Amino acid sequence: MSKSLEENRDELFDAGNLALAIGDLEEAATQFKKVVNLDPQFFDGWHAYGMVMMKLEQYKEAIGAGLQATTLKPNDLLAWTALSQMYVANEQIAEAEDAKQKATILGIGGKIVKE
Repeated sequence: MSKSLEENRDELFDAGNLALAIGDLEEAATQFKKVVNLDPQFFDGWHAYGMVMMKLEQYKEAIGAGLQATTLKPNDLLAWTALSQMYVANEQIAEAEDAKQKATILGIGGKIVKE
């Protein structure tokens, strides 16, 4: 019996988290990339991939993942906060301020996109 997409995705995600926990950022990035390739609608995978890429100082890839996360969950405070940090790391201050402003709106109970 073959595994479902969700089971495969979750196994890869767990492998990425394990690699991250032991400090193997390259392996974590590889696993999280597999996760988002397998399930492009998986918010947690994009968020985790973006954060690892930021730690690896691959900022353009991190920002791309962060943008995908905010696209999937536009009212997620953590996603906008992380995206702001990615922009700061890449010295894109105007973009960082915009993402921070969105995070602030969410932090006080507002919405970026009406649900």
